Amino acid sequence: MENVAKVLKAELRRAFTGQPDVPPDWVRQLADGSDAGYHLPGSAVWAVHGSMSTIVAGIRVLLMQSLHPGALAGVYDHSGFRRDPLGRLASTIRWIFTVTYGSREAADAATRTVKRIHDKVQGYYVDAHGATRRYSANDPELLRWVHVAYADSFLAAQRIWGRPIPGGPDAYVREWAQAGRMMGIENPPLTEAEVKAELDRWYDAGDLRSDERLAETVAFMHRPPLHPVLRPGYRILFAAAVASLEPKYRELLGLSKAKVGPFPFPAILAARVVLGIIRLSLGGVSASEMAARKRLERLGVETQSPTARDTAAQGSAI
Repeated sequence: MENVAKVLKAELRRAFTGQPDVPPDWVRQLADGSDAGYHLPGSAVWAVHGSMSTIVAGIRVLLMQSLHPGALAGVYDHSGFRRDPLGRLASTIRWIFTVTYGSREAADAATRTVKRIHDKVQGYYVDAHGATRRYSANDPELLRWVHVAYADSFLAAQRIWGRPIPGGPDAYVREWAQAGRMMGIENPPLTEAEVKAELDRWYDAGDLRSDERLAETVAFMHRPPLHPVLRPGYRILFAAAVASLEPKYRELLGLSKAKVGPFPFPAILAARVVLGIIRLSLGGVSASEMAARKRLERLGVETQSPTARDTAAQGSAI
């Protein structure tokens, strides 16, 4: 059992950071910098991104983002998600956590790096209305879809598996809008109601599409090439992410809630158990948060250590 626990911990770290043992250099470098950053302890962003719920949110947001054929084309044509899905995941996590916990200088630099990568992601796709359109990963409308789907998914997962957000869901949307502006999104939504309204706008306009490419992507996400020790837990988390989706999006994705024979599978409860196991495997507060707190303490910014309650709710891999 001890060996299994060690393998599980190593593979979880590898999945989230690309390294099985120690935190990667970019995590340790979050302790560097000469400013407090865009987000501070006690913020809604720290509360949500420090929660175990982000693991399910990450699966959910990838499903949601894939519904837009332009966003899917960029991933399908240019990303190495099929060849190296964990590498793509680690890169995405690096940007999110750097913007969340890093100095403004580090967050701005990480965003510039993402934009440079996006500059090369261009091509053509057939939209949901049958027209051939050009896409670019830095296109403001596609970025907006990605940003809004992200906010919706992280709020949904936090509501189910996390704790109350300081200031409520609107505080999270308002604070994370900064990340949207950094990526070039003008007037990002500032409330949860605005997030829902924008999602409805895309859906009602018929801009979301279900096709063979989407089906292939969803099938890959359902059973990615993970280490055997991670597969049972991942399948439960995938089922939970599907269960958290609105029915209309599940239908477009060609998915349904999991069952065990004729009976509904209790995915929400089962995911809570899996997230608890992950938290126990990885320990308390994330290495990213601890590095950020070191920087803030060095700069003389008032910060309290996480309470026992907060620690129990956290346990992120990085």
